[in-house]
Amino acid sequence: MKQSKITISKDYRIAKVDPRIFGSFIEHLGRAVYGGIYEPGHPDADEEGFRRDVLALIREIDVPIVRYPGGNFVSGYRWEDGVGPIEARPRRLELAWATTESNRFGTNEFMRWCKKANTEAMMAVNLGTRGADDARNLVEYCNHPGGTYYSDLRRSHGVEQPHGIKLWCLGNEMDGDWQMGHKTAAEYGRAANEAAKLMKWVDPSIETVLCGSSSSHMATFGEWEATSLDLCYDKVDYVSLHRYFDCSDGDVKNFLAKTLDLDNYIKTVVCVCDYIKGKRHSKHKIHLSLDEWNVWYHSHGAAFEKWSEAPHILEDVYDFADALVVGLMLITLLKNCDRVKVACLAQLVNVIAPIMTENGGKAWAQTIFYPYLHASRYGRGIALQTLLETTKHDTKDFTDVGDVDALAVWNEADETVTLFAVNRDFEEENRVSLNLKDFPGYVPFEHISLAGFDLAAVNTKDSAPVKPKTSPLSGTYSPVQEFALAPLSWNVIRLKKI
Repeated sequence: MKQSKITISKDYRIAKVDPRIFGSFIEHLGRAVYGGIYEPGHPDADEEGFRRDVLALIREIDVPIVRYPGGNFVSGYRWEDGVGPIEARPRRLELAWATTESNRFGTNEFMRWCKKANTEAMMAVNLGTRGADDARNLVEYCNHPGGTYYSDLRRSHGVEQPHGIKLWCLGNEMDGDWQMGHKTAAEYGRAANEAAKLMKWVDPSIETVLCGSSSSHMATFGEWEATSLDLCYDKVDYVSLHRYFDCSDGDVKNFLAKTLDLDNYIKTVVCVCDYIKGKRHSKHKIHLSLDEWNVWYHSHGAAFEKWSEAPHILEDVYDFADALVVGLMLITLLKNCDRVKVACLAQLVNVIAPIMTENGGKAWAQTIFYPYLHASRYGRGIALQTLLETTKHDTKDFTDVGDVDALAVWNEADETVTLFAVNRDFEEENRVSLNLKDFPGYVPFEHISLAGFDLAAVNTKDSAPVKPKTSPLSGTYSPVQEFALAPLSWNVIRLKKI
């Protein structure tokens, strides 16, 4: 049995966690929309065609914000195609994913769905094939009360009150040559500056997200952020990051260490943002939006019929190892919550998602659903710099990887402390001594764990073996509490003041 020591204190504050860090993403891709959140005629669909079973799972997670409508899709999207009478909407070839888009679901349907899902919208504008004029028109359509062309057009579509969308993405992955309307950093920086300027003239209350690099592996990473941000620094509020991890080589030990790369990626982008801040002698601080993150590799190369409508594509079936990595990624986000204010697990339903559905049939939770659920439920409050002493190991790509990774969140309002922890060790239990320092009267009352499963175990519509176990804890206050973390486990240890 291995041992670790963790010390937490009210004085070791990272920042208050922005709830939007537990956001997600719905793109017009595969069955994320059609057959996912929207399926008229399904036995459990409501009067608007929204699947109630899916809504119930999303409300269980308590997703605070959802990015829409893309993704690569948005770089060729005409938002006007998705508003007005459904029977009059055009069918289009969708070039990003080589499918056909019916436009039966669009902006107003999404906003009505958001209300039922108890979430807010993070809207993306097309800066690929379109530009600043179309972007400001969409803001007017969505946010202006009335008395102008686009606001009155919205009202004629049956939406009297403005949607009031506050967070806007300035395109998507514009550094990638796979993107419709791909630009150089300088071209994109100028386009983003003009779009953000006009959008904020229409509604000064909105915030905007600049496209950062599509991944840290891009040849232009770093220079892309510096060049584009320097051209629009005062007009934007966040820089985006996208990061997916895979285990295509089958090396799970190395897979579980990849979140060290995420931590380095975040800190590098922060450095670039602060460099431009200093260069411009600005008082404006840019925060980060990790608006695409997840494990993604199981579905690469899956065939589908070109130009079909809502095909089964990118439907990763997640295993237990993936759940551990998602848990580790959530811990990394919380460790960096002083600068990461928005994050979107990509995506929410069917497409590389925690929730899967069957057309006309069931909806179920994948393995990665549970760390996401726990972090969203219990990770709101003040993230504490968790002083961790643990044994370490090396992997193929990483050295000094902690056997245990952990982060604590203190909810001052309800006087609880939640410790999130992953034991990466394949064989040995890890005995953790938790020094509560200045949390007198706090006692453990619950230990939620995801452990004891084969690394390849999955959940399906017919069988869902990978589920968390909740064990009640009891005891008297002690300044040091001890907990056992099973080998290869995701753990949520909750304490409350008595």
